[in-house]
Amino acid sequence: MPLGPEHLEGTWAALQQPEVMRLTGTHTTFTRDGVHAWLASLAGRDDRADWAILRAEDGEHIGEAVLNDLDEDNRSAGFRIALGDPRFFGNGYGTEATIAVLGHAHGAAGLHRVELEVYAFNPRAQRAYEKAGFAVEGRRRDALLWQGEWVDAIVMGSLARVPAQS
Repeated sequence: MPLGPEHLEGTWAALQQPEVMRLTGTHTTFTRDGVHAWLASLAGRDDRADWAILRAEDGEHIGEAVLNDLDEDNRSAGFRIALGDPRFFGNGYGTEATIAVLGHAHGAAGLHRVELEVYAFNPRAQRAYEKAGFAVEGRRRDALLWQGEWVDAIVMGSLARVPAQS
């Protein structure tokens, strides 16, 4: 489902979670009005796609998945995902959502490449990305300064499967 103003409560709650902020490397302090305005601005954009992740059994908004930084010339985009509460971690929700987004990206959207960065202190997410089809491509050393410690970012990419030429 497209992410929008109706997901304010779940989005705002996620932004109050210290572990979510750490895993995403988010230093920004948000206001509720600012988050609402951002969510309202997403409808109709053609340079990105933002989805709410809803739990199948009860429809609870548990996170978001995003294709952004669209590069039409090179048929590529960035990817990010955030689950809004540590109680949702480790249940396969992130992997399932990532697989769905990659299916859309490499299918209907016609993207050849999707890329992301994951911080080195988050090996659980790296494993989920690998299960979904991403491969490690490199490392950005000291990419994040978090609470006085430098952290590397692992660069990962997913390429559309292209049939072999005969």
